[in-house]
Amino acid sequence: MKYVDKKVKDIKIAYVGGGSRGWAWGLMSDLVSCDDISGDVYLYDIDYEAAQANEIIGNKYNSVEGAKSVWNYHAVKTAKEAMVGADFVIISILPGTFDEMGSDVHAPEKYGIYQSVGDTTGPGGIIRAMRTIPMFEQIAGYIKEYCPNAWVINYTNPMTLCVKTLYRVFPEIKAFGCCHEVFGTQRLLKSVVKEYFGVDAKRSEIKVNPVSVNHFTWLTEAKFRDVDLFPYYKKFCEKYAESGYVTEEHQQKKAASVTTPWFFTSEKVKMELFLRFGVIAAAGDRHLAEFCPGKWYLESPEQVEAMGFALTPISYRYRNLANRLAKSERLKSGEEKLEISVTGEEGTHQMRALLGLCDLVTNVNIPNRGQIPNLPLGAVVETNAVFRSGSLTPVFAGPVPASIHPLVSRVSAQQENISAAIAERDLEKIFACFVNDPLVTCSISDARKLFIEMCENTKKYLDSYDLDSLKG
Repeated sequence: MKYVDKKVKDIKIAYVGGGSRGWAWGLMSDLVSCDDISGDVYLYDIDYEAAQANEIIGNKYNSVEGAKSVWNYHAVKTAKEAMVGADFVIISILPGTFDEMGSDVHAPEKYGIYQSVGDTTGPGGIIRAMRTIPMFEQIAGYIKEYCPNAWVINYTNPMTLCVKTLYRVFPEIKAFGCCHEVFGTQRLLKSVVKEYFGVDAKRSEIKVNPVSVNHFTWLTEAKFRDVDLFPYYKKFCEKYAESGYVTEEHQQKKAASVTTPWFFTSEKVKMELFLRFGVIAAAGDRHLAEFCPGKWYLESPEQVEAMGFALTPISYRYRNLANRLAKSERLKSGEEKLEISVTGEEGTHQMRALLGLCDLVTNVNIPNRGQIPNLPLGAVVETNAVFRSGSLTPVFAGPVPASIHPLVSRVSAQQENISAAIAERDLEKIFACFVNDPLVTCSISDARKLFIEMCENTKKYLDSYDLDSLKG
C-alpha cells in the first residue's frame, strides 16, 4: 500500500464470500467510483466458480464509462491467498443455503410462529447463528494468522453475533459491522423535513444518535441543521400511523417490481413504536417486528398485512437467486452492459477514512466500551463512531432511554447468552435461549419439537454439535 499525491494505491482487500451474486457487484461499482483509492481485491468463496465469475465481472468494471480508479480482481482457492498482507477484510457470506434458510423461516409456521426475515432473531435467527458462529470462529482464526492488522468489515447476519464471535476468538481484531437500516430511517426523516419545511434534504444532513443493537436500533436524537426533528416526527406519526406513509415513488416501485413487495413497508410499525415509547425506532419494520413480543405485529399473516409489511418467503429468494445467476452469466459474457451506480453503502468511505483520506461519522456495530452505559460492557452494540486515519472511535451515545430499556436490555442479554451457549456448543443452553425468544409463543414441549426439527433440517452445517443428545 502506497500513499501518492493524496491517493492510496496498491491496497489489498480480501473478500470472504467473494462469489456473491449481487452485493459484490455493488462493491465493485462503489470502488471504481472513488478516485483516490485503488488496488487488488482477492475473492475467496467456497464456491470457487462463483468467485471466478466475479473476477471477470470485477475486472470489466475498470473499463466502464465513469470509472475513476482501477481495481484488479483475483479469484483464489484458499483463505491464506486472500488474506496474507490484506489491508482490509470484507465478510459477506450466506451461512448454508436457501434450503436451510427455508427451514429457518417456514418450519416455525406450523406452530403459529411467523417471521418476516428470520436471519437475526426469533427461532430462525438462532438456528442461523448455530450455523454461522462456527464459520466466523474459523474466519477469525484466519485473520489472526494471516492479516492480524487488517481492518475487518462484516456485512453478514446475525450481525451482532458475528461481530461478537470475531472479538471472542481474536480480541485484538479491528472489526466492525455495517448495516444500512439506520439510513432508511434517515430517508424517512427527510420526508418529515420535506413535509414541514419544504426542503429536499440530503440523507447526510439528517444527524442522528443511534443507541441499541443491530436491527433493533433506536434514535435518541435527530436533527436537521439546528432543528430538533422529534416534535415534527411526532406530528408526522400522528398523521400517518393509521394509514401508513407511502410515497408515490414507493408505489410506483412496488408496482413495477416483482421483488419490491417483499421488502415494501408503510412504516406503520416504527411510527406506532414511536408513539408508544417516544423514541425513534430506526430499523425497517420487518426487522423491528421480530424483536417485539410475538403477538404485537407477527401474530398472523393477516396482522402483518394490516401493518403494511410482508413475510418474505423462501420461494422469492430462490426466484431472485435464479435471476441473479442468469445476470451473472450475462455480465460475464458481455451480453449485459455494466453500469456504475453508487449503492449508498458506506464501506468504501469507511476505508478511505481509515486510510486518512477523509473523516467520517457513521453507525457501526462494535463491542460496548461504555458508549451505552446501561448495556453490558463487551456486548456488541450499534452506535455512531468516528473514522479517522488508522482509528475507529465510538461516540458516546448515552444510555438507552428508560421507556425502551426493558425491551433493549432483554435483546442484548439474549444475544450474549446465545453467543456463549453456541461457543460452548451446549444444546441445552441454546434451547433455553430458543424458548426464551419472544416470538416463540408455543408451549415448551412444542418449542422443543420445533428446535429438534430445525436442527435436523440444517444438520449438514451443525457437525460440531452433538445433535444425537437432543433425542435422548
